[in-house]
Amino acid sequence: MKAGIKRDLMDLMLIPGLSGHEDRVRRALVERLAALDIDTSTDRLGNVYSHFPGEGPRILLFTHMDQLGFIVRRIEENGLLRLERLGGVPERALAAQDVLVCVAEGRDVPGIIANKSHHATSPAEKYTVLPCSEHYVDTGYSSARDVEAAGIRIGQPVVYAPVAAELADDRICGTSVDDRAGCAVLLALASSLNARTSGPPVDLGFTVLEEFNLRGAQVLAQQLQPDIAIQIDLMLATDTPDMTSRGDMALGGGPGMSLYSFHGRGTLNGVIPHPAMVSLFETTAHELNIPLQRSAQVGVLTDLSYVQLTGTGVASIDMGFPMRASHSAREVCDLNDLVQLTELLTAAISSIGAGFSLDRDDYT
Repeated sequence: MKAGIKRDLMDLMLIPGLSGHEDRVRRALVERLAALDIDTSTDRLGNVYSHFPGEGPRILLFTHMDQLGFIVRRIEENGLLRLERLGGVPERALAAQDVLVCVAEGRDVPGIIANKSHHATSPAEKYTVLPCSEHYVDTGYSSARDVEAAGIRIGQPVVYAPVAAELADDRICGTSVDDRAGCAVLLALASSLNARTSGPPVDLGFTVLEEFNLRGAQVLAQQLQPDIAIQIDLMLATDTPDMTSRGDMALGGGPGMSLYSFHGRGTLNGVIPHPAMVSLFETTAHELNIPLQRSAQVGVLTDLSYVQLTGTGVASIDMGFPMRASHSAREVCDLNDLVQLTELLTAAISSIGAGFSLDRDDYT
């Protein structure tokens, strides 16, 4: 299992898929599912999903396939590009990053977010973070005409140059661990769901627009009307000096379960999980002797925030894996956490039968 998850994660991170422009990633996922003899459907927004029939409450198990990045806002006469952020891109991490302007497969244009020459930087500037609007991308072209001839237009998607690298002790570093790691976990689950002979009905979904407005998955939930929703995404690893006060979640310490998430800025939304789901995963983790780490964070939000409000309400929970350096050009996860998360999800779902209670009074 570990080898398959590693292969899929490494491969998927090399495919650009800015939010709203996920089609290359979607086609790669459809191809992998087809190789497992699993049929897929795609809605108009680009969400892709597979249905596995069964008996009991209907489960939507999903993760997002898009990534954050940029949109070309302006093309200067000298060929330099100005960008607009798409998603929670940290501006203090932009200077000198490699990027890829996504024109078309085989025609993408590499570039660099330029950093002002050190020899011309004043002492005050050395400690100043430039807003995205003041950065520019150098693709090597020297005129707007040359840039446009290469296929670059205003509105073109731009991502961090795709990277997938192995670190020591089963650690993986890449440009979109968030959430191609979740995609790799769901691909591993798809294989086991396809081979099972019993269990609840499961819709396995790979969703769009999470990094843009968190609402792509809402369309899928409205169509499928699940009773239960389980969302897979990163959990903030807090085992580095800059994060120790934020929680108690370690890379390599096992999968994570969110007990509380709230954005705290802009959209006032978040998830407090259904007690039936908390009980299910705590019990299953104990039975499998899998360490289950707990998360409670402000500043974190997933598309489950909107899925949970579908119909008469969906019993929901965010599950995931510890990750370092979220929303950076290089994020880090541990393969062993992904394997244990897959094992936990597989066992938890298989224990949901026709009589599984979603009555809150049975758990509180």
